[in-house]
Amino acid sequence: MPLFALGLNHHTAPLAIRERVSFQPERLLGALKDLTAAQVKEAAILSTCNRTEVYFSTEAPEFAADWLARYHNLPLADVAPYLYTFPAQDAVRHVFRVASGLDSMVLGEPQILGQVKDAVRHAEAAGTLGTTLHQLFQRTFSVAKEVRSSTAIGANVVSMAAASVHLAERIFERMSDQRVLFIGAGEMIELCAAHFAGTKPRRLTIANRTEARAQGLAERFGGDTLRLDLIGDVMSQYDVIVSCTAAPLPIIGLGMVERALKARRHRPMVMVDLAVPRDIEREIGDLDDVFLYTVDDLAQLVASGKETRQSAVVEAESIIEERVRGFFAWMEGREAVPVIRALREEAERVRQQELMRAAKRLAKGEDPQKVLEALSQGITNKLIHGPSRYLNQAEGEALVEAGRVVSTLFQLDRSDRH
Repeated sequence: MPLFALGLNHHTAPLAIRERVSFQPERLLGALKDLTAAQVKEAAILSTCNRTEVYFSTEAPEFAADWLARYHNLPLADVAPYLYTFPAQDAVRHVFRVASGLDSMVLGEPQILGQVKDAVRHAEAAGTLGTTLHQLFQRTFSVAKEVRSSTAIGANVVSMAAASVHLAERIFERMSDQRVLFIGAGEMIELCAAHFAGTKPRRLTIANRTEARAQGLAERFGGDTLRLDLIGDVMSQYDVIVSCTAAPLPIIGLGMVERALKARRHRPMVMVDLAVPRDIEREIGDLDDVFLYTVDDLAQLVASGKETRQSAVVEAESIIEERVRGFFAWMEGREAVPVIRALREEAERVRQQELMRAAKRLAKGEDPQKVLEALSQGITNKLIHGPSRYLNQAEGEALVEAGRVVSTLFQLDRSDRH
């Protein structure tokens, strides 16, 4: 079946749209099974802060857009203007670029490769990863590794985590005087905690639903932990709050922050919301003493660094183009598999037939040398019968083409022939 990629990302859709079609991890299994219950044969879903993309094989690509809107209880007209659909080579090129960090908000950021691997794990668990997508993603991982190891795309990358620290440093003169609260304990929070820990803040706290995960990060970065339900009670003690959870609704509300500001006597707070859907209500950004940043806000911060990495992008694109051709060579090779199988079966039929004939002659006591000679001649004559008839029946230009095909098949023009 033809291969496609459909989705939207930070280039095509604002945060308000992206968060409406994002998939929570616990819903991916059901979503994949629902998607492949009808016209889609294979599928994988990549859902991050910056993109929601469906990779799938089908004869009816328009079905995926309808399904995406319906699954999220949205009119198709609400999301259609932001969607893109890539067929065949464009789809393969796109996933290679995504995994290599060339399509990220922060050029070359490494987190996306891990997110693609998570998407593949979910598809494997759902049983929706067939031969084509399995091969596609294995090659995707290989391409991403090659791009990162052989180009400078990952050198001096400004990641989301580093950008978060930079935003906080714009407001506070010394991070060593500030208290930082992290809400969540996933990969993004881990990266942010590592970057903030490097500034040696006065206090570093991890709040998460799973206490063991929070405790592990806290021990790693020299911080402490906090129960998630106590955030509102202690928020006033923190100068920087970074949140990235998988909660379907905001976990920090306007009233909670207003009370914290009052207790702080309106000393400023920096809040970084890296979650999609949002963890922090958007109205909080209107408060005078709060500097609220979302994932979209980080784009402006990192844009200036893109120019210095363009040479690496050119190299990476060249690698990707070569690997796209390689994938489609594999796809074309798969189309020849039935013919190859039939050819082998016919050759085996001839071999068995001639072998049985030889065995009967030997059983009658005939000269083994003559039997072997007849065996080899019988196999040879039957195997070249088809190509010989093909040549004899061809005329004019068809004969020239037939000669070329047979010469190629049997390597008759090899220079090393004896």
